[in-house]
Amino acid sequence: MSTGRLFRTTAFRLAAVYGALFALAVVALFAFLYWRTLTLIDAETDAAIASEISGLAEQYRQRGLVGLMRIVTERSAAQPEASLGGANIYLLTRPDGAVLAGNLKRWPAAAQPTPAGFVFNLAAAEEGAQGNARARAFALEGGFRLLVGRDLRQREKLRAVVAESLALGLAATVALGLLAAMLVGRKLLQRVEAINAIGQRIVRGELKQRVALGGAGDEFDRLAENLNAMLDQIERLMTGMREVTDNIAHDLRGPLTRMKARLELALLPNSDPAQHRAAMESAIAETDRLLATFNALLSIAEAESGALHQSMRPVELGPLAADVAELYAPALEEKGLTLATEIAGCPPVLGSRQLLFQAVANLLENAMKYTPKSGRVTIATRSAENGSGPRGAALSVTDTGPGIPAELRGRVLERYVRLDQARSTPGSGLGLSLVAAVAKLHGARLELSDNNPGLAVTLTFPPRVEAPPQPQAAAS
Repeated sequence: MSTGRLFRTTAFRLAAVYGALFALAVVALFAFLYWRTLTLIDAETDAAIASEISGLAEQYRQRGLVGLMRIVTERSAAQPEASLGGANIYLLTRPDGAVLAGNLKRWPAAAQPTPAGFVFNLAAAEEGAQGNARARAFALEGGFRLLVGRDLRQREKLRAVVAESLALGLAATVALGLLAAMLVGRKLLQRVEAINAIGQRIVRGELKQRVALGGAGDEFDRLAENLNAMLDQIERLMTGMREVTDNIAHDLRGPLTRMKARLELALLPNSDPAQHRAAMESAIAETDRLLATFNALLSIAEAESGALHQSMRPVELGPLAADVAELYAPALEEKGLTLATEIAGCPPVLGSRQLLFQAVANLLENAMKYTPKSGRVTIATRSAENGSGPRGAALSVTDTGPGIPAELRGRVLERYVRLDQARSTPGSGLGLSLVAAVAKLHGARLELSDNNPGLAVTLTFPPRVEAPPQPQAAAS
């Protein structure tokens, strides 16, 4: 991976930004340490000068000017020359500026004031001297003046050492920050490139490819898990689409072939009008079955797409179940079946009344189709308990037919799946698939269980969540 490409990655940019912020924080910290160090040195210097002045003032009160001159001379002799970097500086002058005692040649001509005194360049008080000094001056009786100070050249050396150390530390921090940014950027880019490589292989048709997990449990592993789950779902959908295509081709070939044969029979010359009519009626019946299959597929696709979420409205399951029962009551009675309704009050659900009606109708058609004569079909609604929270709603359709074995109940929800006992009855194998799709759209739990005898199909809906009322604008 080229360095230029690394520099253009978002990971490197983020790491660089964080590194820059950290460097600024380090600069601010080092600047504070530098300022605090110099402040402490200056305070220590001022304290030493004040202590020296206090001692000299006491000598001046006890011994007068002569005694002060003797003390200044002794203390100056104990210090090296100012030009050689002496620590303490003394200077006692007469009113005309002549030097009486001290280790300076003359009174400094220029000085910069400070809160506790002033700072001056040693070259202003002695030829050839270098550096600065911090001092305080006092006027004595008779025009005499006393200067007490401290050489700052050691302070300047310490300041230079501190500044150099801080600069080196800052440079090392910036270098380490850039190195960390490059390492982090490279590591993140490797993970992203691995995902991109898998994506490119999947685009080329290798649908079995999956993103490898790093094992760290970080956000990349969570992303990989979600991507793998998405790829599993896509593979299932693609497999289901192929199966649906194969099943449609298989199921349509027969009806279309029969329809073509009957239409050709109707076109034969000198054919019997009764045969002609029977062929046309049979073709129309085949057309109706094909339309029913396509309508079921369209309804399933509409439910699975989730496009109806925005148009969902509160639906009362009790009146809906009663309407479906009323619609199918004549057909069940004609077959010799008893239709019972157990409509109990339940909270409304948020959904599509059209799809819910079609799903319940499919359940009743299935029950009617597989329940033997003199059997019983029951449609019921009730409230569904939800612990201490709001209640949901449940709708069930039960029959006294042969039922479905427990190991096959998941399979019958797939498209075009028909069990052996259903082969002799008309149908496309899409009824329960539509019910499953409608249940998923509404967030309902679809459960197939034994009715002893027969099958019980229950749809349990979650509590309806209502949007909070919008505040109305005040009337003007």
